[in-house]
Amino acid sequence: MRYCLKVCQIKEVTNQQLLPVLDATGGGVCCTPLASEPLSAAGAEEMASLFKAVADPVRLRLLSLIACHPGGESCVCDLTPEFDMTAPSVSYHLKILREAGLISSERRGTWVYYRVMPEAMARMSAVLEPPAR
Repeated sequence: MRYCLKVCQIKEVTNQQLLPVLDATGGGVCCTPLASEPLSAAGAEEMASLFKAVADPVRLRLLSLIACHPGGESCVCDLTPEFDMTAPSVSYHLKILREAGLISSERRGTWVYYRVMPEAMARMSAVLEPPAR
């Protein structure tokens, strides 16, 4: 039943996004750099899923192509020719990025357009911030 609910929710919501955790002081994204304070178990789980999604060269390149595309979004029809693989394989990698919350998608007619989620990128960057010297 739990799996069915998750699948049904995914089918109904095409523009899923993870909401950032806000700090109480200024409302900014709350991600403590690794060098200043150890991550909590929950924080490590969240960050690991984001980094795992981009740990593949194809997904990292897809993320870069989408982020660099004029207008900040890219159609799957623009992305597929960039790779020496089938369209279903490209769609699989896009699905992994979307499920991790790194990109969002929107169907327009027969095509799907993808956009990078800046909040997720900011969380990843904040964790990797080098220590102050």
